[in-house]
Amino acid sequence: MLTKVFGSAVFGVEATTITVEVHVDKGIGYHLVGLPDNAIKESNFRIAAALQNNGYKIPGKKIILNMSPADLRKEGSAYDLTLAMGILAATRQIKLKHLLDSYIIMGELSLDGNLQPIRGALSIAIKAKEEGFKGFILPEQNAKEAAIVEGLEVYGVTNISQVIAYFDLATPLTKITIDLQAEFYRHLERPEFDFADVKGQQSIKRCMEIAAAGGHNIILIGPPGSGKTMLAKRLPSILPPMTLQESLETTKIHSVAGRTLQKSGIMTSRPFRSPHHTTLYLMWLLWAEANTLSLEKFLWHTTECYFWMNCQNLKEAFWR
Repeated sequence: MLTKVFGSAVFGVEATTITVEVHVDKGIGYHLVGLPDNAIKESNFRIAAALQNNGYKIPGKKIILNMSPADLRKEGSAYDLTLAMGILAATRQIKLKHLLDSYIIMGELSLDGNLQPIRGALSIAIKAKEEGFKGFILPEQNAKEAAIVEGLEVYGVTNISQVIAYFDLATPLTKITIDLQAEFYRHLERPEFDFADVKGQQSIKRCMEIAAAGGHNIILIGPPGSGKTMLAKRLPSILPPMTLQESLETTKIHSVAGRTLQKSGIMTSRPFRSPHHTTLYLMWLLWAEANTLSLEKFLWHTTECYFWMNCQNLKEAFWR
């Protein structure tokens, strides 16, 4: 019996819908194809334990799972829930499997069935809306971020048992909704680091106000402990506020990097990045290999970036 379940893969900051096809036949075996990485190949152990601890099981039959398009590389553990629901539907352990066609389902499974957060939830939600899916089922930690997308039903769940109950017994899930405009403007009024907190330092405060007003670069030079980082962290609070479009772009990039869980949804303040002064040199030197450093470059989008340096390493940094 063939069943299809839908997930999504994130490449860069854009998502691509992945169709998980599950075929069950006579025999014994578990075959996962479609260019999965090691994290996905290991998912059968997590799925088996999670199902068993929630009263279900992977039957002793020949199960073939294909992740289509098969020529695209799939990475990460976020497909656990997708694969698990496909197996349950194909082995007739859930009754309302026809509803699976309307949802994108993503989430990493713990051995007890609890769901761990995923990356790129906003990008996936935007793609799901574009392709006409009714809803998006994902871990509760990512739900507010995905709920930014209007016209898409977003359900945050904490355990696979909730998802099974929905597709088997029609037990309703809690729909997550947010008022995007209200959320955006509410956070604008409460910056994490406020420039008003700085006491004294009148000359440098004046310089930073001029730089912020004119969109100029500024370099802070001084011994450790003189307040360079403290001032730089608070500069975003006097910069012009991000537009809603800039906010969505920034949230999407940081979502892919897994840095939005603490933000509880949309990012409304310009992020502060503080890479070491040698990072830029290494980034260009190791561009093809250093994925982490390449990601750092994209995190500077709509960002105030501060390179840390003091008097002792200033000359060395400029001569690199």
